[in-house]
Amino acid sequence: MKITCEKRELTQAIQTVLKAIPSRPQMPILSGIYIKASENTLELKATDYELSITCKIDANINEEGTIVLPGKYLYEVIRTLPGDYVEIKNNETDNSVNISSNAAQFNLLNMQATDFPIIEKLQGQINFTLKNNVFLNFIKKTSFACSTDESRPVFTGCLIDINNNNIVMAATNMHRLALIRENIGNLTNDNLKIIIPAKILNEFIHIFNSDIPEDVKISCTHNKISFSYENIYVISRLIEGQFPDYNRVIPKEFKTNVIINKSEFQSALDRVSLISRSEDYNIIHFEFIDDRVRISSDNPNIGKAEETIKVQIEGPGINISFNAKYIMDVLKAIENENFIFSFNQPLTTASIREENNSNFTYVVTPVRTKSM
Repeated sequence: MKITCEKRELTQAIQTVLKAIPSRPQMPILSGIYIKASENTLELKATDYELSITCKIDANINEEGTIVLPGKYLYEVIRTLPGDYVEIKNNETDNSVNISSNAAQFNLLNMQATDFPIIEKLQGQINFTLKNNVFLNFIKKTSFACSTDESRPVFTGCLIDINNNNIVMAATNMHRLALIRENIGNLTNDNLKIIIPAKILNEFIHIFNSDIPEDVKISCTHNKISFSYENIYVISRLIEGQFPDYNRVIPKEFKTNVIINKSEFQSALDRVSLISRSEDYNIIHFEFIDDRVRISSDNPNIGKAEETIKVQIEGPGINISFNAKYIMDVLKAIENENFIFSFNQPLTTASIREENNSNFTYVVTPVRTKSM
């Protein structure tokens, strides 16, 4: 193999496929990036068997061939090279690969390419397309609510529920639920329910980004899913199991609805929660009364904090407490200037919605305190 390509494009491609390399590979070959040079295209691949990523870039191919180089070392080498172009070629004298740019040269050992797992294109029974901006919005609005407890796999992923042209994405850790729904024309005629690992969905926020909306082509089998976007192709396992019925979790109506300015509330909550963060449950208290909310925290080992801001309350006042993280997380996903905080009783599920956007719903369970 002997190729020349742009350093910037190669660095981005390596960074993309690197996300599929496990931190502790089961076999040495899984720590490598497979590189194939043919027909003026450089194809890079990495996999941990559960996740596989392929990325293609343009290159000047003088000699075709395949190599496998240690992924993390390759990334560090390429990103620190001094020039705008990189030359990669096999050494004829030993089992190594020479990488050069301007006056800098590196030699990396070439791993056995025939040992690298074969990554074939997924032939799914269900296929549909989403615009990347729509798909990324779904992820940002839901994935933060997933659990990180691997002993309950179903809650570590996001549900995609498609019924004709209606699509729902939902995530829960059993203490909170984030859900967004859209009606997208010509989506599919099939019903589909799948659970995608949140870990890979969160990576898409970085690798499926563009200023102009582009198609993400999605294909599913019973246990795998693939995503094709521009020069990137991803295959991921699906999570098996029964996702909870999200419709049963969302209350049909609320006695109290509060319109709140997101920026003011977020700033006040961030300050008051400084006192509660050292506690196990990070509890914040809210008292909604007379078009004001008093936000407070009390840590016997540190002290107290309190702040009051103006709000618009429709219905009776209420005293209620939450894990501060569960409220702060959803505020990061809200883009509107105002949001609606809705309640029934101090110990029943509450809801947060964006003002003028009925497609997004977040429900969260309050925390019982000594005063309740």
